[in-house]
Amino acid sequence: MEKKEKEQNAVRVTAAGAKGGHVGRSRGLSIDSFTQLSSMDRWQNRVAVITGASSGIGAACAKVLVAAGLQVVGLARRTERLEQLRQSLPKDQQARFHQRTCDVSAEAQVNSAFEWIEQQLGGIDVLINNAGILRDGHLLDMPTKDITDVLQTNLMGSIYCTKLAASSMRRRQVAGHLFFINSTAGLAGYNPGHIDPSLNIYTPSKFALTAVHEICRQELITQKLKIKTTSIFPGWVSTEIVPDETKAQLGDVILQADDVAQAVLYALSTPPHTQVQEITLRAVGEWY
Repeated sequence: MEKKEKEQNAVRVTAAGAKGGHVGRSRGLSIDSFTQLSSMDRWQNRVAVITGASSGIGAACAKVLVAAGLQVVGLARRTERLEQLRQSLPKDQQARFHQRTCDVSAEAQVNSAFEWIEQQLGGIDVLINNAGILRDGHLLDMPTKDITDVLQTNLMGSIYCTKLAASSMRRRQVAGHLFFINSTAGLAGYNPGHIDPSLNIYTPSKFALTAVHEICRQELITQKLKIKTTSIFPGWVSTEIVPDETKAQLGDVILQADDVAQAVLYALSTPPHTQVQEITLRAVGEWY
């Protein structure tokens, strides 16, 4: 990839018909294009489930979707942070935010949370697979348990949730939307070098998530379901998962969580026949 392309504020969108039409070439999307969004009316009071909703991108997505009129279920391990999120919402929006304690790496907890959603809210219309973790160390040296923990959360957690959400949409014949919050690490193998911390198993977990999304997209087409799928690939984002020393090195060349949430809102607001298959976001000047 040429240096000029890497340094630009890359917002790459690949659009395809919801029925699996031809995928065109990736093309630049101007900032003005983001203002030309279709109405969100059809999503009013529909149910969106967000994993890893207690902070960062998940919390930002929750705020944006609640404000847009959806019923949002935030799933996370830290119950107190979910309550803080609810309290931070405007008073007239708080009733649209629902919270459940759930570690997505544990299938039994995912099953329990989704059963509650089915019983209390009637099903799932939108899923945002956002939960993710990062462990220190080099892949060649790190404990196997740390590797397993990352894969269980970043990969298997998304699979557990996607299966149940897709099943809910299929059963009710809902034209829903499945999101995968990925990373530019899921597009190209990346290791910062001997000075910065290694991304170790994190990068392979995101590569795998890229494949999961594509397989799901193809299977939904085969089953003739009008369920959209979107992968979002952010570069560095100023969240808790990014070490402080990395944030210091990046300075202002870093995305904010709300930037990713706005990308989710954009994809969700497109017309029913249009599928935003992939979005890549980088801060202006980000090299990788």
